[in-house]
Amino acid sequence: MTVTSINPGLSSVLAAAAAGPPRRYVITGGPSSGKDDLIAAVHAAGIPCMVDEPGREIYRKHRARLGRHLLKQDRREYSLEVLEAFIAEYTGHSHGVRFYNRGIPDGYGWEGFFGLKPTPELEEATARHRYDQVFVLDPLDTFEDPDDIVWAKDREIRRVHELVVQGYYDAGYQPVFVAADSAAARLDFICANLRLPKPGRGA
Repeated sequence: MTVTSINPGLSSVLAAAAAGPPRRYVITGGPSSGKDDLIAAVHAAGIPCMVDEPGREIYRKHRARLGRHLLKQDRREYSLEVLEAFIAEYTGHSHGVRFYNRGIPDGYGWEGFFGLKPTPELEEATARHRYDQVFVLDPLDTFEDPDDIVWAKDREIRRVHELVVQGYYDAGYQPVFVAADSAAARLDFICANLRLPKPGRGA
């Protein structure tokens, strides 16, 4: 991955925005969408962003406790813990621009994949905590994380992706789709969409 250099123009815009109201932008997509590389590029560009997707670490914790991958009957406890983590991330931000590594409505897609209905907690959080824009990454052909092997079948990857997208539509969002490309090119596209200076223009 090409590391994005810090653009002074972008830094100035972000600094000016830091005193203003919160502006929250979600980056999401199904497994194998290149999200990890894009989030790394966001950090390299000096844009405030979540460090890790909370669901992964929570999943590993539950998997270690159970001694296996989570099944349908395990999902409720796991999902509620993930939701709490996302709410904490949301409420912890009060000023300026911030990107999120997935968002609260991702829960709709993951619950749907396991044949579960949204919990009242998820529906309440989705209504209360709104993001300013959602960017959905089109799938790539590579796996990013050892846990992605759970979705190794192409039809499962596509199904998760479709359900995540539908979840955002159901939550009242109009996602912006980001085509498969390098992380730097994708970040330039996102910043252009938000009328932010493109990090790819360099210092």
